Amino acid sequence: MTQYQIKATAEKGTIKAIFHLNKAIGPKKILNYKNIDEAKGAPLIQQLFYLPFVKSVTLKEKQLEVERFDILEWEDVIEEVRVQLENYLNEGGVIIEELRNDKVPVSVYAESTPNPAVMKFVANKPLVSESIEFKNIDEAKTSPLAQELFHFAFVKEVFISSNYVSITKFEVNTWDEVVMEVREFIRGFIESGKLILKENPAIQTSTTTGSETENLDPLEAQIVSILDEYIKPAVASDGGNIQFDSYDASNKSVQVILQGACSGCPSSTFTLKNGIENMLKEMMPGKVENVVALNG
Repeated sequence: MTQYQIKATAEKGTIKAIFHLNKAIGPKKILNYKNIDEAKGAPLIQQLFYLPFVKSVTLKEKQLEVERFDILEWEDVIEEVRVQLENYLNEGGVIIEELRNDKVPVSVYAESTPNPAVMKFVANKPLVSESIEFKNIDEAKTSPLAQELFHFAFVKEVFISSNYVSITKFEVNTWDEVVMEVREFIRGFIESGKLILKENPAIQTSTTTGSETENLDPLEAQIVSILDEYIKPAVASDGGNIQFDSYDASNKSVQVILQGACSGCPSSTFTLKNGIENMLKEMMPGKVENVVALNG
């Protein structure tokens, strides 16, 4: 096994020394430590803070940057520090323990929804920043969590939002038969620190933001604003989501997409007519006459 080798450099008079390593010791993400308390979970960094002249430490993948207090010069101690670091690493000293955030106890509870085919699993920590729906395992390529959920034969659709997962099942099982298994699986997945959603998913999200909002005309933007402020919080509490699709000015009709527990829900027609449609009619008199769901 290749041993750690360290090359130390520090320009004369500089307060920072750089220790270059021949193999990786840290994550790709740069970590900065200003004191020994911040270095909890990083024994190697804590060892450095025991040296009275160490002010801060930056851990990179193959590099350590150590900043000193102005009480001595690096030329007086840099070789000693280099040897100590090399010995510590080659003797099997721990560099950085598993990130504590990955091991924070996670709780997940199951909550029924108005749709008997859908169960909502609520976590005690954020999962994603944008709501996303997956109709099948092929669509779930961007979400490791959704992909694994589709391995359950009874899972039909998966909807992931801020801090919960709504699952639509086939009729092959009742929720009483599988709810505990699914709840524990989701809890374990989150607690293990596995990736919920890959970065920049190449799929359509449930939020109309950024350039999409800018491309809407003022009337469409008003509809989206009403849906976001008054409708989405209510349907989210039931494990679902509503997404604006389009507005037809010729017949004053708003088309929306229902997701999660709202999709296919027996009460979705009632929700549309007596909730969303009435609110839009009241808040936009003469502009909206009906609301139509393109799915659900």
